[in-house]
Amino acid sequence: MTAAHLNQNPDLRLPRAGLNAALTERGLDADALQQSHPLLFADAPVFVEAGQLDEMRALIAVIEAVIALPVFQAAALIHAPEIARHDPGYPAVCMGYDFHLTPAGARLIEINTNAGGLMLNAELARAQGGADIRADALAMFQKAYGKGRKRLAIVDTEPERQYLAPEFALFRRLFVAAGVDAFIADPCEFIWDGERLRHAGEPVDMVYNRLTDFSLADPEHAAVNAAYRAGAIVLTPHPRAHALYADKRNLCLISDPDWLAQAGISTDLQNTLLAGIPRTCEVTPENAEHFWQTRKEWFFKPAAGFGSRAAYRGDKLTHKVFDFIRAGDNGGYVAQRFAPPSTRRVRVAGEAEDRILKLDIRAYVFEGRVQLFAARLYQGQTTNFRTPGGGFAAVLVAE
Repeated sequence: MTAAHLNQNPDLRLPRAGLNAALTERGLDADALQQSHPLLFADAPVFVEAGQLDEMRALIAVIEAVIALPVFQAAALIHAPEIARHDPGYPAVCMGYDFHLTPAGARLIEINTNAGGLMLNAELARAQGGADIRADALAMFQKAYGKGRKRLAIVDTEPERQYLAPEFALFRRLFVAAGVDAFIADPCEFIWDGERLRHAGEPVDMVYNRLTDFSLADPEHAAVNAAYRAGAIVLTPHPRAHALYADKRNLCLISDPDWLAQAGISTDLQNTLLAGIPRTCEVTPENAEHFWQTRKEWFFKPAAGFGSRAAYRGDKLTHKVFDFIRAGDNGGYVAQRFAPPSTRRVRVAGEAEDRILKLDIRAYVFEGRVQLFAARLYQGQTTNFRTPGGGFAAVLVAE
């Protein structure tokens, strides 16, 4: 039975008890989490063809190979802040490649450098009989940080108020079990003394960076910024990773056949990129009118945006919003050829009719290798964790 057929069956649901048991085993209060985050996990799994997973893996491998090339890095760093030009010499953890599954195949929508949900989805997958990837996740951090470093901070603004705060707790437990002194902190709690980054008077060696200030430009991030520049901490994901992977202007390069040819990318790699990445273009004063006239064909995103904020489907655009896009405020916008998401039919308790939810697939990636596939179910134009029946969903291979 095909994945498309299975995804339209609302009776295919996952028992919540298995997930609750997995979360409880990791030290979370599953009942409290259900109360505070009722839309974090979907009960309906998402079915994907094995060939679609292979297609996504192949595209990711090609993108990683191109990003490693000096010709790409030189072009991508033109727009980057000064701090991103520094290569710290270690990899970025928790990369996320997001896809829509269209009738024509998997299409990459964007890449994120501090993709949330890895540990939460790891428990969701484990509850369905999937492999336990905690050892793999720990090895990822050890490769970035080195096994000799012993004090690690998981950092985000007001971390206790972040929607994915439960994941911070899962990461902390992972590190502590491995003998790492790990804690969760707000960046304003740190002090840079000119030699060491300190928290509550104690030195900090490592920072798992969940901030969305990707260049550490906010004054509240000055201590972390200074420590990173001085090489006093290992910070990952780091500003260079965001500049090379997540700035959406980079998709303009690797979906442009002319640039790919000029860069000397082989025909086979070009074909993979052009088939899997919807054409993406920077919106400029010179081409803005063209994009307004053809807006229904495009999806508009801020070049340095995250979390689908200030992103707009072209067929929903008003003149007022497009004038903002045209002006190039907030770092500018890109227009990406609209790749429609596939759907999942779900049944929500207490509702008379089934819901048809949109879905995307996230591949969690480290150094070009997919660690885990997960899905997100939602209504509206972007993912949101506000949709009854929606949230993170397990990915199962259709058989």
